[in-house]
Amino acid sequence: MTWRSSLEVCDPQTGDCRVILRSDRLIEAPNWHPEGWFLVNGDGGLWRASATGLEQIVTPGGLRCNNDHGFLPDGSIVFTAHTDEGPGIYRLSGGGVQQIVERRPSWWHGAHARRVACAVARGDRVLRIAETDLDSGTERVLTEGPGTQDGPDYSACGRHIWFNSTATGHAQIWRMAADGRDAVPVFRDDRVNWFPHPSPCGRHVVYLSYPPGTGGHPRDLDVSLWIMRPDGSDRRRLVDLFGGQGSLNVPCWAPDGHAFAFMRYAPASGGAGT
Repeated sequence: MTWRSSLEVCDPQTGDCRVILRSDRLIEAPNWHPEGWFLVNGDGGLWRASATGLEQIVTPGGLRCNNDHGFLPDGSIVFTAHTDEGPGIYRLSGGGVQQIVERRPSWWHGAHARRVACAVARGDRVLRIAETDLDSGTERVLTEGPGTQDGPDYSACGRHIWFNSTATGHAQIWRMAADGRDAVPVFRDDRVNWFPHPSPCGRHVVYLSYPPGTGGHPRDLDVSLWIMRPDGSDRRRLVDLFGGQGSLNVPCWAPDGHAFAFMRYAPASGGAGT
């Protein structure tokens, strides 16, 4: 069987990877559910992925899901979907689908307690990090200044938000207090670094790294996954892969932090399906 997408899990200590599922469908951005299955997107919809295959999760017509999705602390699914009005953020639960962030464009990336962290474009149309309180609906834009910011994710304790920013010239990994104070780059190098995800155990941060000079976060490139301690020390490359967009966009860790999930893709020349 040819394949386009390989859903894999990685041991952060050794870098050893194990294939969970291979599919000829283009699927993206695995979130690890406590029951052991993975939430992914593909063909504009959401899917439950496991070693036994893919099962589509029904969402209302007119919503085209992208690779910004995950779980809220209550276990419900949260996802970004595009409509004619632009990208918005929705919650899927037993009660159906509801929009939980009023303003657009907004892209979901992380959750802690009753707060969600998003990338947003507001008055100046520049991507910033914002937080919305789900109880009050209040949105606070947390970042400003030069450059663009994307990919926010909360630390396990909820006191920090990790994200990537181009404020120093190209995308680097940053961290700030959850209220937006003390935003600083954790390290600087010549690589283009995106989507930091701190582990639930608090010991690791994994991120996606592109070659120097890469613009944005495109798909189908030779990239790598790196890991470090939260203070930026012990930074090391874990996995080299063909991927990029779709490989590590959203929270990806097992609930106990023993491993994380990612997508590897087959080059078109490898004969993979589409």
